[in-house]
This record gives sequence, C-alpha cells and structure tokens, in this order.
Amino acid sequence: MEYIYAALLLHSTGKDVNEEGIKKVVEASGVAADDVRIKALVAALEGVDIAKVLSQAAVMPVAAAAAPAAAAAPAKASKEEKEEDKEAAEESGVEGLGALFG
Repeated sequence: MEYIYAALLLHSTGKDVNEEGIKKVVEASGVAADDVRIKALVAALEGVDIAKVLSQAAVMPVAAAAAPAAAAAPAKASKEEKEEDKEAAEESGVEGLGALFG
C-alpha cells in the first residue's frame, strides 16, 4: 500500500510517477523499498490518467452512500410481518426434520 501512497504523493505534487521517485518516497518513510513491486506499479500505471481515476473515485462514495439510505426507508417492516416470517421459517424447519425421519 505504501507504494500506491508514494505514487499518489508524487502525482499530487506534480512530479513524475517513476521508479526512482517512488523508491525515494518509500525509503524516506522508513520502509525498505522492493524494486520488483515498484517496477510492477509503474508498469501498471503506464498510460493511466491518475487525475481522471481520482475524480471518478471521489464521485463513487457519494453515490454508494446514498443507496443504503434510500434502501433503508422501505426496508422497515412492521412487527407483524417480521413475526409471520419468523413463524414461516420455524414451520419450514420442522417440515425439514420430518422429511429426515419419514
């Protein structure tokens, strides 16, 4: 995760996201840099518009947070409906046991 954070830090400061930069940031944080992981990250980010990805990610949590709130309102069932569901579940469980013993 520290490699991704390093890449985001470099991007936010306007510097090139490259192997050397990521390695310097990671080592400055006190973590031993793994050259293989750094190369893999740089290769994965090649051709990716980080600013565009970040702007899309900023919109997603807002939409995701609105969905549960909207779904919670109709999900409130009356006590009677809940009791009926519970009774139906208990009956089906008893029927299942009867089938086991014939």
